[in-house]
Amino acid sequence: MIDGLQQHFAHVNGIRMHYVEKGAGPLVLLCHGWPESWYVWRAQIDALAAAGYRVVAPDQRGYGLTDAPQAVEAYDILNLVGDLVGLVKALGEERAILIGHDWGAAVAAYAALLRPDLFPALCLLSVPYMPRRPVRPSVRFAQITQERHFYQDYFQQPGRVERELEEDIRRSLLGILYTASGDAILNGRPGNFVTFDKTTRLVDNLALPDELPSWLTETDLQYLVGQFERSGFSGPVNWYRNIDRNWALTSFLDGARIMQPTLFIAGEFDGVLKIASKDFEELEVNVPRLWKKHRVPKAGHWVQQERPDEVNEVILKFLAEQSKQR
Repeated sequence: MIDGLQQHFAHVNGIRMHYVEKGAGPLVLLCHGWPESWYVWRAQIDALAAAGYRVVAPDQRGYGLTDAPQAVEAYDILNLVGDLVGLVKALGEERAILIGHDWGAAVAAYAALLRPDLFPALCLLSVPYMPRRPVRPSVRFAQITQERHFYQDYFQQPGRVERELEEDIRRSLLGILYTASGDAILNGRPGNFVTFDKTTRLVDNLALPDELPSWLTETDLQYLVGQFERSGFSGPVNWYRNIDRNWALTSFLDGARIMQPTLFIAGEFDGVLKIASKDFEELEVNVPRLWKKHRVPKAGHWVQQERPDEVNEVILKFLAEQSKQR
């Protein structure tokens, strides 16, 4: 565990949220994605705290020690943004810099759109800002899943993927982490759980390493396994089951652009850059104050874990620049 780390709970937006904290100064919220926990920021917490920031990393709704409501609609985008707003208030702060990875980046983007007064700057890792499309997501799923499963569509059936993932949580997490990493590609062992044959299950398409990659120790893996042994996967997967609901709730955001200073970081081999290639290419249009697009060589989807030093260096430069401008 990180030296000097404090663990707390806050009652926000109708749930009890667990978070860790270190440092003093301007507030930085670190928002994890799927299937993760606050722990995936272990390499950023010390660096940001040492640079003079109050760093807070929550287990988001449905994860770890944070409450996991049963209702699927409890995980829609308005609740997820509301959790961050409530956390800022519970911490006694007036604003926070948001840094989000994967789903955490999507929530950070919506939080920036909905509460620019609270969130003056943000950093998005792996998932670029994706403006609301005119077509409901399930319509697009129907078009792209004629011959193969697409994981976001596969997640929609209640209980199916949870049962698969919970059969062997260590294998599931290791397979997801390795399959989406740069190491799998560099070692010629790419699996594919983004799209896969309809005669197979998602977990059948995970690549497993002969030994753990350098950025993931057995201690790291066991901590994450313990988190999901406690929470299960239903809450985390319910985020995906709100994709259509999120679309229906946010018609007022058609054409909205993120106006805050924004940094985008992704691994060179991150599969999201293919899934969201149009959004990546149009970031400068949809985020007019984009500070930088930074691609990390040989890294995959878990960029802040795979290449922590480079990610920390870029983030700290971005934050220092914003501090000068303020």
